[in-house]
Amino acid sequence: MVNQFKPMETLSNFKEIKLDHPVDIIISQIRDLIITGELNAGDKLPPERKLSEKFGISRTYVRDAIKKLEFYGIVKTHPQSGTIIAGLGVTALEGLITDVLKMEGSDFHSLIETRLILESQTVKLAAKRRTEEDIVALQEALNLYEAKVKSGEQAIDEDLLFHIKIAEASKNNVLKSLMLVVTPDILNHFTKHNVCGGGKPFGALQEHKEILAHIIEQDGALAEKAMNNHLSDIINKK
Repeated sequence: MVNQFKPMETLSNFKEIKLDHPVDIIISQIRDLIITGELNAGDKLPPERKLSEKFGISRTYVRDAIKKLEFYGIVKTHPQSGTIIAGLGVTALEGLITDVLKMEGSDFHSLIETRLILESQTVKLAAKRRTEEDIVALQEALNLYEAKVKSGEQAIDEDLLFHIKIAEASKNNVLKSLMLVVTPDILNHFTKHNVCGGGKPFGALQEHKEILAHIIEQDGALAEKAMNNHLSDIINKK
């Protein structure tokens, strides 16, 4: 039986969120519920309206949080059945995503090295195994990245999307999950510290195009070389 609360009693249990980034707070709460097993693959999230009332914040924040979770493959939204916790990508939330930026020195350096290893393997497999559908998805992701770069906006999500689409084209879901663990916060860290400032985004755009060209040609060796060149400068950034 569902517990019934009086309106005033329910309202008194909540506090207004006054933090700078309510979207991240929402994601953190959902992550915690997944880690503790209170939310599992296939479980349905409450509607946006009810979540916004629960959190005491605008529905826009809830919508943005769900979009971000969907982008990372943590949830899936279906028009008829609502937002469902997805199986793929849940591992990416377990303990590392919100803690990775606390790493310093050699720990963060090792995390970057791990990304380089993962990327070199995924791009080789992508060149070998990509389908026509993968090429379309990669081109669409590249177009989104290019539009953001040319508009002068930050393109963190679009950059990540391109690399994740490469991992998807590799047809290795373990590699994709590992990419989801190590990559998002590295990109956010670099943006925060202006690692990709100046003309770097435009250079990265051309490098993305070169990588895609080699994947289309199914040349794994050149695709790996292009990826290593693309990521060569980040190994010295902490």
